[in-house]
Amino acid sequence: MSTSADTAGRSRRHLPGDLAMWFFILAELTVFAILILAFAVTQAIKPQLFVESRLLLNTSTGLAMTLSLLTAGLFAALAQEQVRRSWPRHGAVYLLAALLAASVYVVLKLTEYRHLLASGLGMEHNTFFTLYWILTGFHFLHVLLGMVILGWLAERCRRGLYDAGNRSGFESGVLYWHMVDLIWVVLFPLVYVLN
Repeated sequence: MSTSADTAGRSRRHLPGDLAMWFFILAELTVFAILILAFAVTQAIKPQLFVESRLLLNTSTGLAMTLSLLTAGLFAALAQEQVRRSWPRHGAVYLLAALLAASVYVVLKLTEYRHLLASGLGMEHNTFFTLYWILTGFHFLHVLLGMVILGWLAERCRRGLYDAGNRSGFESGVLYWHMVDLIWVVLFPLVYVLN
């Protein structure tokens, strides 16, 4: 026998976002998992090369990029909470803050790329840098797409198009951003720290 409280509780619990977005995220995570596995296996085969090459990266910059993406993720989560409360315009403000935090990552990553290229550490320098450029470049493209999505969501929030009853598309966009965060949380120690 089901009570109205049970029914209300079940109607409030749902998988955030659209099912299609979950399949897309799973596909993207699979591609990243293959690339990360290739990096880890190659490191096991050529440990000295990876140790020496990793010393050419700036761990502090990598940490700053991590903090900027996690901060953007926090603001995106706060925006989602505002939309769940049917305060989409407050959500737009948090999304703009997320975009600002993500912009810090973009500036730092482009600066790092420019420095590495000026130092002759391009994709063909050695195996470590080939994998570095593939992994971080692929992730960078996801960050840019994520920023476009956050900007689009912010505009729709500003126009009041999301609320507690209509938030599935919003949640899908925020889920995408959290995927971008999650991948970087794995990439940072793998690429910059772990020997």
